[in-house]
Amino acid sequence: MNDVIARVSTIEHSTDGSKSDGHVGCGVVSPSDTLSYRLHNCCSVFTAELVAIFCALREISPSHQRNFIIYTDSMSALETLSNYDIQMHPVALKILSILHFLRKEGFSIIFCWVPSHVGISGNEIADSVAKFASTFLSQDIPYSDIKKSLVSHLHTTWQNNWDLQMNNKLHFVKRFIDMWPVHPIRELDVKLTLLRIGHTRFTHRHLIFSERAPVCPTCHQNFTVHHILIECPSFKSHRVDHFHSPSVTLQDLVGEKHHPNIFNFLKAIGFFMSI
Repeated sequence: MNDVIARVSTIEHSTDGSKSDGHVGCGVVSPSDTLSYRLHNCCSVFTAELVAIFCALREISPSHQRNFIIYTDSMSALETLSNYDIQMHPVALKILSILHFLRKEGFSIIFCWVPSHVGISGNEIADSVAKFASTFLSQDIPYSDIKKSLVSHLHTTWQNNWDLQMNNKLHFVKRFIDMWPVHPIRELDVKLTLLRIGHTRFTHRHLIFSERAPVCPTCHQNFTVHHILIECPSFKSHRVDHFHSPSVTLQDLVGEKHHPNIFNFLKAIGFFMSI
């Protein structure tokens, strides 16, 4: 980096983007000025990094100097700019457009990646001003950022609503609505899903054939997945053998990380093939 600067009279610009709760900003630091702009909260940190580079090029444009180096700690931004695609990020397209214009005008502009948060002065200042930027920059929001923001908002709303469903039987099994891993064996994955929602052939076939619900001969109450796995004393010894405890919960057995012995337990009590 120092060798490049030493060869010619090169003016340095440091850029950075920042995103935290309720704030997105970008910063540009040059020998003559320090710029900072606040962006819409929907914007990603990747967008902020690209906008910072664009702002640096826009500041360079009227200069009488011709040799510049732009520092960024965003490797993803540099990789994007090095692989042109008509469908690429709209700010990246704007960067390539102004870069093409400047190079036609005789500008020599080098991009240089620098590691973040290691004490490099320009990068640290750019990061700081980006975090506290207050001047709002009118900037179109990429569709990808809008989509991500909407998905995040809907997910939060969905989770908040689900948190209120304390009496829903599924809430005891799955308290968070994140995606769960799929079991690599399809048959076992299906059985896990049926156990989690509490619907099996044995416990629910009477609804299809208009029969009486199956009743536990020991407890004299209707068979349910919860009763079979958790409550029925007839299977207490099997629980101890397979789960090393007579007291377990549905989340312990069929939660996100199902108990490794759940299927052996089901086979031992003769319920595996009736799911």
